[in-house]
Amino acid sequence: MARKYAVYKGLQKPLIFKGFKGKFIYWGLGFLLTGLVLGALTMSLINMWLGALVLTGCIVGGLLFTAGKQKGGLHAKSRSTGINIINHYGRKNSL
Repeated sequence: MARKYAVYKGLQKPLIFKGFKGKFIYWGLGFLLTGLVLGALTMSLINMWLGALVLTGCIVGGLLFTAGKQKGGLHAKSRSTGINIINHYGRKNSL
């Protein structure tokens, strides 16, 4: 007798973790690790309070930057605001 298994239909969707999608998960992880390393180096070499400030600034600033970039979409797209005229030679003229 053949068994029936449920088919997972979300295979074409990007991975989502804590509100970050696709490549922005790695961006957030990179900013988190960079903040931890820079904060630890600053704490050990200069001052504990300055290191804590650098740590929180890098992490919060990086995650806010990543969230802002994510609003543009998963793929980088150039969006021109002018009027593009393509002639029959394939050249673009912008007005």
